Amino acid sequence: MSKNLLFLLIILLGFQTAHSQKKVIEHLQNWDNQKMYWGFYLGVNNKDYKISYKTDNVYIRSEAAPGFNVGLIGDLKLHNNINLRLEPGLSSNTKKLYFTNIPGGVRDSLRTLNSTYLRIPLLLKFSTNKFRNIRPYVIGGVSYDYNFSSNQDNPDDNFEGEFRMKKNNFTYEVGVGIDIYLYYFVFSPSIRGVFAINNELVRDHTPDSPWTGPIDYFGTRGVFLKFAFH
Repeated sequence: MSKNLLFLLIILLGFQTAHSQKKVIEHLQNWDNQKMYWGFYLGVNNKDYKISYKTDNVYIRSEAAPGFNVGLIGDLKLHNNINLRLEPGLSSNTKKLYFTNIPGGVRDSLRTLNSTYLRIPLLLKFSTNKFRNIRPYVIGGVSYDYNFSSNQDNPDDNFEGEFRMKKNNFTYEVGVGIDIYLYYFVFSPSIRGVFAINNELVRDHTPDSPWTGPIDYFGTRGVFLKFAFH
């Protein structure tokens, strides 16, 4: 039995060695020699809010629906393993805020936020050396986000049913991904975490408003799944 197992192990090791030495055709061998290239991405997101309060109580339950993101990619090579990226695009999703500290009907205790953002991330991409037809990377940077759905300038506040948020916001994002070199193009899936830097809340005119008074910080946080083609 032991001899048979040893013989089988030798066969498996030999097969693995032969397979690892099998010639792999590398696609797009000159792709990484480019100083600059362009592309686009599609994806989905799950954006919610990070909320902190002035007391230890929790007043808001946030419920987010999946959204979409789409945009362009401009990539500038700084080094063999470092690239500077601009990824302007649109992201959109819907959130519902349930105010547990406010009794009564839906008009007072529920706010629905339909948010569409123009995002302009400026990122640094750090890649490993290419191995056959794959190249893992990490990416991170900051983004300017313009909220098309903002009602910041609306004179009405929550007492008239308007939960207001700022137009101009800043976020930072970090993520990991992998470049997959196909015959005609590079396919690059990645996952990103996005976190607000500034407070996005526009407070009600009344300082002790039950909607905005207890809130200390209110900012976007989310997960983006991106599928890039370039």
